[in-house]
Amino acid sequence: MTKRKLTPMLEQYLRFKEEHPGCLLFFRMGDFYELFFEDAEIVARAVQIALTSRNPNDENPIPMCGMPHHSVEPYLSQLLDKGYKIAICDQIEDPKEAKGLVKRDVTRVLTPGTVVEDSNLTSKANNYLGALYWGSSKEAGGIAWVDFSTGQWSGLHSRRELELWQWMAKINPRELLLPQGMKVPPQFSELSDQVTPVSTGTFFDMPSSVHRIQETQGTADLGSLGLKGKNELVLACGALLTYLDQTQKGEFGHIGEFKPLNLSKHLLLDEITERNLEIFRRLDGRPGKGTLWRVLDRTMTPMGGRLLEARLRQPWRQLSPIEKTLDCVSFFFERDQLRGDIRHALDSVYDLERLSTRIFLGRANPKDFIALRKSLSMLPTLQRHLKEQNLEKATELGRIIRKWDAMDDLSTLLDTALVDSPPPTIMEGGLFKKGFDAVLDDLIDLHEHGEDLLNELHQKELAANDIPKLKLGYNKVFGYYFDVSKAYKGQVPEHFIRRQTLVNSERYITPELKELEDRIISASDERKSLEYKLFQDLRAQLAKARSRFLFMADVVAALDYWQGLAEAARVNEWCRPELHEGMEIEIHAGRHPVVEDAMGASNYIPGDMKMDTDRRILLITGPNMAGKSTVLRQVAILTIMAQIGSFVPAKSARIGLADRVFSRVGASDNLAQGHSTFMVEMTETARILRQATKRSLVILDEIGRGTSTYDGLSLAWSVVEELSMRASGGIRTLFATHYHELTSLEGKIDGLRNLNIAVKEWKGDIVFLRRLVPGPADRSYGIEVARLAGVPRPVVERAREILAKLEEKSQDSNSRGAVEKASQTLLPGFGAPPIEIREELTEHPIITQLVDLDVDGMTPIQALMLLNQWKDMIKD
Repeated sequence: MTKRKLTPMLEQYLRFKEEHPGCLLFFRMGDFYELFFEDAEIVARAVQIALTSRNPNDENPIPMCGMPHHSVEPYLSQLLDKGYKIAICDQIEDPKEAKGLVKRDVTRVLTPGTVVEDSNLTSKANNYLGALYWGSSKEAGGIAWVDFSTGQWSGLHSRRELELWQWMAKINPRELLLPQGMKVPPQFSELSDQVTPVSTGTFFDMPSSVHRIQETQGTADLGSLGLKGKNELVLACGALLTYLDQTQKGEFGHIGEFKPLNLSKHLLLDEITERNLEIFRRLDGRPGKGTLWRVLDRTMTPMGGRLLEARLRQPWRQLSPIEKTLDCVSFFFERDQLRGDIRHALDSVYDLERLSTRIFLGRANPKDFIALRKSLSMLPTLQRHLKEQNLEKATELGRIIRKWDAMDDLSTLLDTALVDSPPPTIMEGGLFKKGFDAVLDDLIDLHEHGEDLLNELHQKELAANDIPKLKLGYNKVFGYYFDVSKAYKGQVPEHFIRRQTLVNSERYITPELKELEDRIISASDERKSLEYKLFQDLRAQLAKARSRFLFMADVVAALDYWQGLAEAARVNEWCRPELHEGMEIEIHAGRHPVVEDAMGASNYIPGDMKMDTDRRILLITGPNMAGKSTVLRQVAILTIMAQIGSFVPAKSARIGLADRVFSRVGASDNLAQGHSTFMVEMTETARILRQATKRSLVILDEIGRGTSTYDGLSLAWSVVEELSMRASGGIRTLFATHYHELTSLEGKIDGLRNLNIAVKEWKGDIVFLRRLVPGPADRSYGIEVARLAGVPRPVVERAREILAKLEEKSQDSNSRGAVEKASQTLLPGFGAPPIEIREELTEHPIITQLVDLDVDGMTPIQALMLLNQWKDMIKD
């Protein structure tokens, strides 16, 4: 920037800009927020407003842009969505009383992870600020996350760095604090755009972190918060609190009790499974139609929507909370009239959590108070609807009714205080009803009825004094006056004070007229000032009741969650599942809820599925487009739905509780990370094999398809073997494959059964019957599917000729028999000779490196370089 002489105001601007690097500085000047220099150019371009200059005739004009303070929110929202951080610099003294330059200060810093205004938030989704710390020396780390708009926060401590990144990807914070120099692993590169690097010494400092946690939580014992012995998690929590302190200027007393994540209570879904099952987003990354969330979400309030999101991310693992939820869902499912009444009342309930946060932080506007008043007015209605019911079969509903807080006192206060259509800002006046405050009533009368009062005084003077043609007038010089014609020859009253003599009249004032004039002129300003004070008092009174608001927000969220699941079940004709502690899964006439929603119920063909001790691994074959992937996803999704307490799309369902659901579905690559389609496939498979337990449910689709036929077949075969031997009896698995050779494993691996998606040939065409039947598929029908997809006829005919020749040649080698013979020597328990490792090899450096190798973290290039290194070592 070219050196120039700056005004004191611009010097003040640049000082605040220097104190907040990386932020766009919104500088309050009167009724506007102004930006200068590079900030002005950035904002003008980003939000499409005019870029001007402060001194256009100067040789080096200063770029400048701005917007009125009362309409700044839409611009802030746009900038936050684009990832910018914003420092709000306000005037902290009245310009009328300022001597010289108006005092200003940065009152808060807006960042994507710390906003509280509705315009910057998605109503039914959490807005997380996250922090991650990994202590490589101790091989332990912690993550913490907070939704500043609601005050809820939690965290996780782990000795596996990969697990921390998995959870952070699953939480998907809008802003992620990392120690400077720490890089996001390539497989989680989608988090890179959310990263805010921070100084380790300032943010991840142990003494400071302990102090901030104790101060915020009001405790001297970290053990009561589940943080004892988890130093890395303490550092992550401390980083969050330090960041909030710097951005919010200490205003975050609404932060609730820290509750660490208890993994033992929840069914775990990693970020890959969430993506593959399209729970929140389709495979193309877009939300909305085509996701399980869209089908399930019949909630009416933001709190209910966020609770549904939380349950889908962390379903229950224990039977008790699931059954209690199902009882409540059943209660509403069976009562259509009640459910309709509840939905109608809930439709008028706004976001109690976020409204109470803005009130507590002093950032609520008049419309927030009206929304709060309308929400509170619905609480007695909801309570009345529920009290009229027999709640014996829904114990959780009975419990919340007994603890219900209708908040009548606060509802009455708001109803008495505020007008129905208040102005947008609290400085304009016109907020309060007459009758709320006696002094304010007088000011309102003066402001709104001052002319009537003047006329009353005029009539009073006319009646008390015999002065014909006594007039009441006004001008800007003398204000209000009484005009007495010179034709009047009598004496004017003693309290009349002459102010001006004209040709035809004399103008007088009276002490009462002057006093009334002063009151009328000052009434507007006094009214605004008094209303501002009353608004602050009202806000403080409501802020003290935050715990009551949060309690009822939780109650309304639960009520909304239950009725929403009941509404989805009723509309889609779902049934209540039976959950148990065993391993069996039995689904009769099951449907995939998302596919059915897209196709229509009349076009979807239901199917049965049974898994038990004799059917732990189901090998599913059939042509492409027959529906193998749909069947796999369907079982996983119904399990997840059942464990959030939802009804499921089936005629009946018995589901054994799962601790984790894993999915490896579809083909994808990540070339930016150096991962091919096959590498991604193997990475996801490796995660499943390392982490799955006896109670897990695994769905695998087309393992080994990204490499040569024999490589792929060998890998698929070995994966099936491993799953059959794990957890003392095998892991519940649905395995879809095109390798028909694997179907020979039935009868040789305990618990493995063949199933196929039925198809029928009809006059040269194939018809997909969409039914799962026992036994292997007879062939793949790949050429027929290619024809249906529109491949040109000559290509299809030529493919058939080549296939016929290949099949003719393969008959001599009897490939099916070869697989049968291979199974006699390769399957466990079928004569496979034990592999012996010579003792001298166990000490070989290559063996040592192989044992310690982090396969998941390697790129293909790194793997090739390592193989080449080993090759040189063997030569030596």
